[in-house]
Amino acid sequence: MRGGGLHFHFHLWLVFLFALTAASFGLGIENQRVRCIAAERRALLDFKKGLTVVANHLVSWTSEEEECCNWIGVGCDNSTGHVVKLDLHSMFTTGEIGYSLLELKHLSHLDLSSNNFHKIPDFIGSLSELTYLDLSYNPLTGIIPHQLGNLSRLLYLDLVPVPFYLHSLKSVNLEWLSHLSSLKSLKIGFTNFTKATNWLQVIQSHPSLSVLHFNFCDFSEVDPSSLSHFNSSNSLSVLHLTSSTLQPSTFPLLLNLSQKFVELDFSDNYLSSSISLSFDNMPALQRVNLRGNNLEGGIPKFLGNICNLKELDLRDNKLSGSLGVVFKNLGCAKDSLEALALAQNRLTGALPDLSILSSLRKLSLSGNQLEGPLPVNIGKMSQLELLDVSSNSLHGVISEVHLFNLTKLKELSISFNSLSFNTSSDWIPPFQLDYIDMRSCKLGPQFPSWLRWQTNFSVMDISDNNISGTMPNWFWNLPSGLVFLNFSFNKISGSIPNLQLEFDDSPFIVLRSNLFHGSIPPFLFNSGVLDLSINMLSGPLSLLCMRMNNGLSYLDLSYNLLVGGIPDCWNKYKSLTAINLENNNLLGVIPNSLGSLQNLKSLRLRNTSLYGEIPHSLKNCTALQLLDLGDNKLTGIIPPWIGERLDRLIVLRLRSNEFHGNIPSTLCRQQFLQVLDLSLNNISGDIPSCLNNLTAMAHFGSSMETISIMGIGYAMDFSGGIGEDFDEHLLVVWKGFEREYGNTLGLLKSIDLSCNKLSGEIPRELASLQGLINLNLSRNMLRGSIIREIGQLKSLDSLDLSTNNLSGEIPESMSELSFLGVLDLSNNKLSGKIPSSTQLQSFNAISYSGNLRLCGEPLSKCPEDEPPKVPNNGGIERSSEGDEGLFEPLWFFIGMTTGFLVGFWGILGSLVINRSWRHKYFQLVNKLREWIRLRMALMVVKLRRKLGSKE
Repeated sequence: MRGGGLHFHFHLWLVFLFALTAASFGLGIENQRVRCIAAERRALLDFKKGLTVVANHLVSWTSEEEECCNWIGVGCDNSTGHVVKLDLHSMFTTGEIGYSLLELKHLSHLDLSSNNFHKIPDFIGSLSELTYLDLSYNPLTGIIPHQLGNLSRLLYLDLVPVPFYLHSLKSVNLEWLSHLSSLKSLKIGFTNFTKATNWLQVIQSHPSLSVLHFNFCDFSEVDPSSLSHFNSSNSLSVLHLTSSTLQPSTFPLLLNLSQKFVELDFSDNYLSSSISLSFDNMPALQRVNLRGNNLEGGIPKFLGNICNLKELDLRDNKLSGSLGVVFKNLGCAKDSLEALALAQNRLTGALPDLSILSSLRKLSLSGNQLEGPLPVNIGKMSQLELLDVSSNSLHGVISEVHLFNLTKLKELSISFNSLSFNTSSDWIPPFQLDYIDMRSCKLGPQFPSWLRWQTNFSVMDISDNNISGTMPNWFWNLPSGLVFLNFSFNKISGSIPNLQLEFDDSPFIVLRSNLFHGSIPPFLFNSGVLDLSINMLSGPLSLLCMRMNNGLSYLDLSYNLLVGGIPDCWNKYKSLTAINLENNNLLGVIPNSLGSLQNLKSLRLRNTSLYGEIPHSLKNCTALQLLDLGDNKLTGIIPPWIGERLDRLIVLRLRSNEFHGNIPSTLCRQQFLQVLDLSLNNISGDIPSCLNNLTAMAHFGSSMETISIMGIGYAMDFSGGIGEDFDEHLLVVWKGFEREYGNTLGLLKSIDLSCNKLSGEIPRELASLQGLINLNLSRNMLRGSIIREIGQLKSLDSLDLSTNNLSGEIPESMSELSFLGVLDLSNNKLSGKIPSSTQLQSFNAISYSGNLRLCGEPLSKCPEDEPPKVPNNGGIERSSEGDEGLFEPLWFFIGMTTGFLVGFWGILGSLVINRSWRHKYFQLVNKLREWIRLRMALMVVKLRRKLGSKE
């Protein structure tokens, strides 16, 4: 019986397991049921058809995949299956926002931000279920559609476009905003509101708006009387109006919008201290940003009444006076302040007791006129995370006492001060810094030993500190999160160890201008920017081929002792935008693999003993803006494809090589070219007359907006971030000397074709290059005359046409070159008189020497300018006052006699024909003869007296 019971229970257990399995299988089938609505799936596929998506971000959006709820960026309601969310932000999508979205009738969240859409479609106002709409950071243009007012459920709206150009969006009125009764947050930027005259009334009467950003917008002037009947809003808590065109008098009206403000940002406007801004009725106010205005004097006293103030930004104003007085004006705010930014003002005096700001986490005082030592009581600021006192006149010593209690310090910037550290060699700082900026201080000559304990920094800049000696071995244990490292302009020696370091990202590593020697370790090529220039590094560059790094964008190994050929493995570094290998001992040819660098903007291989021809593969480097192959031994012709393919060139320098043949006419297609240097070659033929097509040289002034994108540089900004800065430089022979141009390179517009075998005449078309500053055609075989239109080159500062076969006169128009500082016309066949002008006569005679038929200042006078020789009358006494009229200058009667002889034959016929005229004439001749005889007698008497007085 017991056995049968067991058997029964066993079967019952099997039945239970079977039922459980079946139920589970059924549930699995149910869970695998497709939730996506077919019509909405088709709508999404239609929407995709109107898009161009890079990197296959929407690869899951296919007709084969039925479950659209699993597609990238798509969110569905779990119960109904309807698409309620579409998030395609930052997918680099371009195209149009298609009408098919209207089929997504339950869509409540739409995020298309950070893409490449250009218009806000009108139909978007028909997506009536939307509560969240973000179209920000697209290049939006056109009018904001009033249909947005139909989105009555909308809570969040962001229409801030990419700053493609100012005021790219327009709004005719803001009536549509008044219909969005549920809206909590509105962000609009770069928009023209000049026709929306009622914008402030609409905002003031909005019932629910809490966050409002109107940055970089253009507004019409507000009539204060139109606001008198409005009550303050009870909801607005955040207001940003950065860089608007509002009248300063409008800002006090804005403060009446609400008594619940928590955050106000009026930065980069034209607010002055005369504007009456009152924050008395804002007990909740915590953050105020008045950066970039015209506030003068001390901190406005009205700010001291905000007792809950946590963040105050007054950077980039004109605040002056003692910093101690400024702190007193903070009033009750000094107890609550957590962040205080007073950088880039005119504050003076010594640093006061900073510990009175007991809650302070961030303090920025850079770019003022503060002096004296760093106060010791700064060590009591236990909450301090950021301290920036850079670019002042502080001096003295920072000791352990200054820093002993700063346990939370993350960012320290003391650069451009005369500050030094005095800590024991075994001192362990109580903090771990992320950002270390100590440029141009007095840290040397020893390497700061306390940096050994800073193992998690991302930024370190200790450049220009007179640090010498070898780098400690412990330092090279660099953190994997390194972003920026700069030791440049010191005297650090020794070799760089070959370490197996890997970085999370591609950092900027700048060791420029030191005394490092030995070979370059391969791990450094994992950088994003690598500058090892001006050291004594040696060995072959073939180590470059041991790595592959698509993150390396800037490589500067110039002014070292590198040997061997330039390696042919540049295809491993396809992100490179700038390469500088100049002034090394790299013997060989230009490698073909350089042609694989399609992003390359700057290639500098000057003075590296290169030979052979320019490789044909370089024509693929179509982004090139600077090409410097000068001072080598390159041969062949100048390739015509330089003008055809490299059409973005700004600087072309092929100076001092062995190129031959003609100047290719294709160079005339270089509309951005500002520096053309083909000097010291064997180039022959005529100067192309089409050079007038170099349109960048035809414009006056700087073109830095063009040249500033030539290469990636490196800089650190005051906010603690890493920025990009233009760092190109160029050697140009100008005014007879080799000069280096850096930040002023954009001002230079130069053509140097000197020391070649050019023949023919100077083309008149060159006169249209009115922005040209330097023109050097010397030491060629040019003939003909100097072009008459030379005076049109109004910007010309240096002109060298020496040692040619130029003939004829110097054009009068050259006297109009009022900026000319250097002129050399020597050793030609010029003739005639040098034109008169203050500029041309100011040059030394050497500028005109070797032209035998040229005359006039500063050379000898021209024959027609020589005055006649006048006898010295100094020792002759006058016989009487009546004789005074007889002592006329010799030139007077010589001139009369000459005139008589010239006119004699003109009147001879009349004398023969007319008897009475003839009679009068001979009477006149007799009188004239007697007068001449008398003058001669008087002169003889005077001469005898003069000779007698000398005896």
